Amino acid sequence: MKERPHLIPALVAALMLFVAIADLPYGYYQMLRWAVSGVSVYIAYMAYRWGKVWATWVFGFVAALFNPLFPVHLTKDIWQPIDVVCGTLFAASPLFLREPPRRNSR
Repeated sequence: MKERPHLIPALVAALMLFVAIADLPYGYYQMLRWAVSGVSVYIAYMAYRWGKVWATWVFGFVAALFNPLFPVHLTKDIWQPIDVVCGTLFAASPLFLREPPRRNSR
């Protein structure tokens, strides 16, 4: 868990994205935007600290796509596959993103 501090937030975001496929009230999708963009920014920051530039860009893009301040308006038919892809990305992120081992300096 110490190597993967984003594990729980990423799994929560993934679960929320998979649930978003259902027909839910608009308030859920507003909450989803805040949660997913926040977790995306956190993971992008951690990836940047760990030197994973590609993950910084990927999660930065997801944060921009789901941002609640300047929302991207798409139809539900377009959002559903995006939710599945992003949910899968969040669920898999603890597998391919972790803190690199520290070297002992003497």
